[in-house]
Amino acid sequence: MMLLDEILDYNEKFVDEKGFERFETDKFPNKRAVIFTCMDTRLVELLPNALNLKNGDVKMVKNAGAILNDSYDSTMKSILVAIHALQADEVFVIAHHGCGMNGFDTNQFVDVMKEKGIDQKAIDSLEKAPEDWLTGFNDVTANVEQSVRIIENHPLLPEDVPVHGLVIDPATGKLDLVKKGY
Repeated sequence: MMLLDEILDYNEKFVDEKGFERFETDKFPNKRAVIFTCMDTRLVELLPNALNLKNGDVKMVKNAGAILNDSYDSTMKSILVAIHALQADEVFVIAHHGCGMNGFDTNQFVDVMKEKGIDQKAIDSLEKAPEDWLTGFNDVTANVEQSVRIIENHPLLPEDVPVHGLVIDPATGKLDLVKKGY
């Protein structure tokens, strides 16, 4: 059975058995916060549990590496929507130790894409060269500081919204404070 078929079969039972009822909430975060973090699979359950968060407590925005380089990308848009439309009034940037984007090699990644059938013409057709946007970082703390700084300096961020920076250990859930936004 293919993964999609497994998901659809499970979902049918989940809905029929009303499994959704224990997750009922509204669109507004109970703890009035938005978390920007990495998409790493180790954080899916660990992060909320390490922070004592339940379904509906926060808005969660994720990308590879919790990297924010551009004040006008979809990550920043999501953070601003959480604040202005969904009543979040605190921002948490939480990266993690041992992130795959730490020391990310763009050229090696392009080679992997080519091995998977992406041809050079497709790469050459990009509006931006891969090394200009398919990048990682070399220091997780500096990455968090940069993301915090970009959020804090956004002209549409209200002055009274604190932006915190943290790094989590994906093995233990221990948080290291990088920046306290209060």
